Amino acid sequence: MLLKKMSKQFSFSENEMNGIVEDTYKNIIDECKKLIRETKCPDEQIIALLSLVASTFTTTLSKE
Repeated sequence: MLLKKMSKQFSFSENEMNGIVEDTYKNIIDECKKLIRETKCPDEQIIALLSLVASTFTTTLSKE
């Protein structure tokens, strides 16, 4: 089932790429830098956190 969902091609529009997608990317980076500043955690902890976030969406896709 996951393969069916993944085989569908999706692309953000140019407006989305230059708007919400770019903003979201910048916000994620800024929040990760803030987390490092405030907690002094290593980059590996940020990677683990981002992996956890990604796995949340992977689980959603596999359930559909």
